[in-house]
Amino acid sequence: MVRNNIVKKGLTQAPVAAPVFDASASGVIAVTRALQIMEAFGVAEAHLSLAELSRRCGMHKTTVLRLARTLAQSGYMVQREDGDWRLGPAAGWLGMRYQSGFDVNNVVEPTLRELSRTTGESASFYVREGDIRACISRVEGPQSVRHHVRMGERLPLDKGAPGRVILAFSGASGKVYEEIRQRGYHMSLGEREPEVSSVAAPVFGLNWRLLGSMCISGPTARLTRPKLVKHAKTVMDAATQLSYALAGARSHQTPKVVSTWHP
Repeated sequence: MVRNNIVKKGLTQAPVAAPVFDASASGVIAVTRALQIMEAFGVAEAHLSLAELSRRCGMHKTTVLRLARTLAQSGYMVQREDGDWRLGPAAGWLGMRYQSGFDVNNVVEPTLRELSRTTGESASFYVREGDIRACISRVEGPQSVRHHVRMGERLPLDKGAPGRVILAFSGASGKVYEEIRQRGYHMSLGEREPEVSSVAAPVFGLNWRLLGSMCISGPTARLTRPKLVKHAKTVMDAATQLSYALAGARSHQTPKVVSTWHP
């Protein structure tokens, strides 16, 4: 007769309790890993092999395959005939829905394009998303050697000119942020990435509330401090032009920095 307790060699072994399964924790991990897979693709990369996705995500190939197949069921990833994977149409629609939340894109992109044409550098527009900043619009410069940033890429707020500007005009305290507010722009040389320079200015939206920051960026070898100073006024002017297009006429809410220039 089999009893609940097993007697072996004179010892009584208590029944083993079933392992506790935390469904919520498991779900969060799965979602995080799925997002890692979709974020592994570079801007110019149409498709990646399973092995490369595994390497970039630091996950076993079987795990990547399982998650990729799950994402494919909802159209977020597609497997090609040769076995490689690419982002699916649902990912594109998600990006479009995100951008449609900002009706500013019809105005932002032409402004960035003109800024890039004038300075000869890549131009980007960043907004704050919690404790990070996200690039929601970008125009690549004409230079063969340039600084690359992916659309939607999440970057720190406290490193780099665009993030510092957002913090400053969000009311961050400290000498550096007070100086940015007085100056109306900020320059960065190798602060977030070695050998990358940028200069940024604030952009205001409806009711003259801070919307984000506009910047140009490129290799420090080309964008030296004197060149950043030279381009700072151009960036500020572009940011001012965009702010007026989004916020409308000047009012008592218009920040003084919009109409000032301090070299």
